[in-house]
Amino acid sequence: MPFAPQSLMAPDLSWQEDALCAQAGPEFFFPAPGSSTREAKQLCGACPGRAACLEYALTHDERFGVWGGLSEKERINLKRRRG
Repeated sequence: MPFAPQSLMAPDLSWQEDALCAQAGPEFFFPAPGSSTREAKQLCGACPGRAACLEYALTHDERFGVWGGLSEKERINLKRRRG
């Protein structure tokens, strides 16, 4: 198979198979504005796919919800710190 740049390849989503978020509804990770994200973050903290989930969200510029244990604002701040 010829070499394809990473941006053209399908992302590795294997981390989703064991992700704890699959056991909760999407409203848990996409709460209404002003609602707490604490419970979602706690679940993320125990998830084996947390790091991969966070990297996916950062790479794909996910702007809503809790991904990898971080809220939208926390991901924006992390991206700024990374440069």
